[in-house]
Amino acid sequence: MPTPVTLIPGDGIGPSIAEATVRILAAAGAEIEWDRQVAGMAGVARWNDPIPEATLDSIRRTRVALKGPLETPVGEGFRSINVALRKTFDLYANVRPAYTIVPGRFADIDIVLVRENTEGLYIGVEHYVRIGDDPKAAAESVAIITRHGSERIVRYAFEYALAHGRKKVTLVHKANILKFSQGLFLDVGRMVAREFEGRVQFEERIIDAMAMHLVMRPEQFDVVVTTNLFGDILSDEVSGLVGGMGLAPGANIGANAAIFEAVHGTAPDIAGKNVANPGALVLAACMMLEHLGDGTRAQRIRHAFEGTIRAGTVLTRDLGGTAGTDEFTDAVIAALG
Repeated sequence: MPTPVTLIPGDGIGPSIAEATVRILAAAGAEIEWDRQVAGMAGVARWNDPIPEATLDSIRRTRVALKGPLETPVGEGFRSINVALRKTFDLYANVRPAYTIVPGRFADIDIVLVRENTEGLYIGVEHYVRIGDDPKAAAESVAIITRHGSERIVRYAFEYALAHGRKKVTLVHKANILKFSQGLFLDVGRMVAREFEGRVQFEERIIDAMAMHLVMRPEQFDVVVTTNLFGDILSDEVSGLVGGMGLAPGANIGANAAIFEAVHGTAPDIAGKNVANPGALVLAACMMLEHLGDGTRAQRIRHAFEGTIRAGTVLTRDLGGTAGTDEFTDAVIAALG
């Protein structure tokens, strides 16, 4: 029986790279029943809602979604799409792998960044403070870190390391300054790490030092776990080390749902021109297949994708070539054999 999966093509280049990804998965023999839904500007156009209830209902039913880049409309009354999805499905773990396909400045990067996805500064507890006649004289944002949230994200990182044959987990924090919120995250991390002692190495890094070491010796890191804001920043940094956002997949994991996505933007300047690189969404689809228990097929697709890039003859513009989306997709499909 085909596995039902919600497909949200997205905005801008989203429909183009989504169609390319669907073609590649079909060519590899993946048995998926796509439930096509809309969100972002397409959701506004159809339902006047960037994250329509029909789309949420689909994800509740399938519990798995593949999502292209989405544009959140500017203006009052519209919810942030990513925040709405995280809150609705409690997608607490954001997983961002970054590894070298074609050696550049660095030859052997293979990092998985695990970001806490629901707490910290991004929880959205903020307000203005009136002073005298100025209603916006000051702004206050509160970073909320809980023991529960910290434990489940650190545990996820360790369990991910064990499941994928990884050797080390690096916990990134700022507990030297933020002694309560970041201190709690660090204390809980140390507690969880003791349970995995002898099976997975553990180390701690302060965020500013971590940012420096990532651009000096990134090959020393394996699985990295951190809080929401730090994870947002570091995940883009590690993507930049291996070629940029065009090769950056992401997964948002919760207990009852998982959403896999291309983490780059909608690139409206090249939308509809058949020049976009579908790589990030293809790699996200591989993560999705692994989540669904089809790791062999995921590895086959990943091997064909990487081989096409390394061959260097059929590449999209961002990868240094002149091929269009369709031509590049055809080359990946041919490489599947």
